Amino acid sequence: MMLTVSQFRAARAMIGMTVEELATLTGISSDDIRNAEKGETFSDALLASRLQTALESRGIVFLAAGQEDVSIGPGIRLRSGTADEGLRPERLNATNDD
Repeated sequence: MMLTVSQFRAARAMIGMTVEELATLTGISSDDIRNAEKGETFSDALLASRLQTALESRGIVFLAAGQEDVSIGPGIRLRSGTADEGLRPERLNATNDD
């Protein structure tokens, strides 16, 4: 499955992970992660794969377009039973966007 930048940004926000925390987890520089988040698609498949693996290890499930409903595009969800459910959508704001 090809990870979209929107899925990546949403996944990181869903679990309340900062760019710096993701950089530490993946060994990818914070600047590279921020640059990747600015695009519409990932130009580096290895980078996308490493980010996807890291986020999946934290309970994110990436859904392909139409995976649960053919009329819905790609998305994310939290795996059932994860210890940390991240931030509730109503608590997401610019201060926890990094």
